[in-house]
Amino acid sequence: MNSPLLSERSMVFERGDPYEVSGYVNQHVGNHCIRLPAVGHPLASLSHRKFASLDLCQISYGGSVRVTSPALENIFHLQILLKGHCLWKGREQEKFLAPGELLLINPDDPVDLTYSDDCEKFILKLPVSLLEATCNEQRWLKPSEGVRFTQNRYRLQELEGFVGLLGLVCQEAESDLILPRISEHYTQIIASKLLTLLKTNVSREELCAQAASFERIAHYIDSNLKQDICVEQLASQAHISLRSLYALFERYAGSTPKSYIRRKKLEQINACLSDPSCSVRNVTEIALDYGFLHLGRFSESYKIAFGELPSDTLKHRV
Repeated sequence: MNSPLLSERSMVFERGDPYEVSGYVNQHVGNHCIRLPAVGHPLASLSHRKFASLDLCQISYGGSVRVTSPALENIFHLQILLKGHCLWKGREQEKFLAPGELLLINPDDPVDLTYSDDCEKFILKLPVSLLEATCNEQRWLKPSEGVRFTQNRYRLQELEGFVGLLGLVCQEAESDLILPRISEHYTQIIASKLLTLLKTNVSREELCAQAASFERIAHYIDSNLKQDICVEQLASQAHISLRSLYALFERYAGSTPKSYIRRKKLEQINACLSDPSCSVRNVTEIALDYGFLHLGRFSESYKIAFGELPSDTLKHRV
């Protein structure tokens, strides 16, 4: 891949001191350390643009430089090799990147990259908050540990339309007139495109399908309130993993499955205690009926939920 994405208009350093360039990168693109070759005097070049919540960077160190970082913390790095070669050392793996290849670095991934003398890269910095907000807007399910890309390396030719989209973003970033609404729109498209084209831990199941799954589970719970329902049963009923089950309840019930079941049991007991037509001899019997074996804890939970003891509800029924 020979064509640059940023033009000379975005040049910040041209044949400059690599350590000065590294300091600028630390400030704007991501924390790292560089190790220069023992001989020679490499000269670095860097172009940079800020575009809404994105940072666009094009960099070459002019020598066989090693770049390391323990982790990027709250940002993702998308790196495209434009020229030369780059050795990437990941978790228990080591690969050479060639021009036209893309590397996606997660926030908690250690960084260990060695540039060839002629290596030039384009780096797109994306905040974690952008990808999480995109998942929320699209109603996609993301695991509790956050968004992660599960495959790091791609060839650009595999990602239909992505290079063209990056070119448009760079063109907009270098425009003399940048409109905030347009730049925000482009960043959302970038985030959506990445979450769609690349392999992630995000479930992009349609919202209606998710809602239908939750409705089926809720109906199963309502029909079996007097039973001892475990989360494994619910996951089996819905044909989903435990992780997906918890994500489903977080989205549609705002709680864990166990808390939801407990609340539903309490609501049903409250309805029975309040209804004169419902045959209830005493509080102990109905509590045990719904699986509350510790009566003291049951009364406490009931009072927190309804503001009075279950015995008081029974007394007040008309």
